This record gives sequence, C-alpha cells and structure tokens, in this order.
Amino acid sequence: MPKINHFEINADDIQRAKEFYEKVFNWKIERWGGPLEYWNISAGEEDEEGINGGLQKRENKGDGIFNYVGVESVEKTLKKIKENGGEILKPKNPIPSVGYYAVFKDTEGNQLGIMEEDENAK
Repeated sequence: MPKINHFEINADDIQRAKEFYEKVFNWKIERWGGPLEYWNISAGEEDEEGINGGLQKRENKGDGIFNYVGVESVEKTLKKIKENGGEILKPKNPIPSVGYYAVFKDTEGNQLGIMEEDENAK
C-alpha cells in the first residue's frame, strides 16, 4: 500500500523556520543544489522509520501542511516548541493503547502534530 514518503513545509521566513525545526527536532536542513530555492530536510538516519521532506517559500497564503512527527516525549517537545516561538494549539492528549499526541503551530503559522507511542496510554 502506498505511504506518504515526503512532506513540505511552506514558510514566510525560511531562515526562521529552518532554525525552529533544527532546534526542536534536530533535523538537518540544507539548501538544495537545483534551480529553485528549496531546502531538503533530513529527519533522521536512513535506517530509521519515517520520511524526509522539504522546506520552501510560501507562495499562497493558504499553503500549509499537516503531518504528525514521532517524538520520544510529547512533554519535552512541547517545552522546546514554546521555547523556540511555537504555539501549542492542543496540549498532550492520550489515544488509549496507542500513545499521546499534541498539536502546535510553528513560527510560520503551520499546524502540525507530535506523537509519542505508548501502548499503556489511557
């Protein structure tokens, strides 16, 4: 079955967004060598589960994304999000037998979720 294999984050201020994601998730973000201003996001090692993505200049006001980012700790990540200029839209909530999630808005106004797996969540 096909799975999402790439994501794009649209930003009004590329540098501000780059710094935010590097600080919060330790992602490696580097300028692509092609003809467009596009930044590749390496969101982990090649042998880790998950997908990589891209960062680009927002072209239209409505351009946005929504994906969930897997984290070890929702609480620790929410703290980093606040410290780096993000806004918490939905605090940590359980999904019984699955884990915990929260929703935030980044420095560019994009909404994303974070997810911590924990089969003991109630």
